[in-house]
Amino acid sequence: MANILIVDDQQCIRELLAEELMCEGYWVESVGDGESVGEHIRSSRPDLVLLDLYLDGPDGWEVLGDIKRQDPHLPVIIFTAYDSFVDDPRLSQADAYVIKSVCLDELKKKIADVLDRKTARKRKKEVESWHRISKSFFTETAITST
Repeated sequence: MANILIVDDQQCIRELLAEELMCEGYWVESVGDGESVGEHIRSSRPDLVLLDLYLDGPDGWEVLGDIKRQDPHLPVIIFTAYDSFVDDPRLSQADAYVIKSVCLDELKKKIADVLDRKTARKRKKEVESWHRISKSFFTETAITST
């Protein structure tokens, strides 16, 4: 079960998203400001962050940069009410961009897609690591047996 961190300054949005995502089988935590995100990531180690761009304290862009400096592989989905950022170059740091709406189907699909990609990358790294270890083992075994 994936752990999702919701970062939004509107409590009603956090509660709605948490309820919807828990019904999808996710473990959900939330924070209402950008200042506590870094500490929360260190303590709870989420699998994905849903991030609003308009927050109390540091804005979402600053929080996104902080998240990526702390953990460059942690997927972040920008979830905002504004479509004016679609061409913003800072968006390249995020894994997806979803406009807030009453229908959460697009958001749920993006979450599933991003988590699937994260799992695939993790499995690929595990296989590559296993290949390096086994190659090293068999090379050493061949050297010592000759």
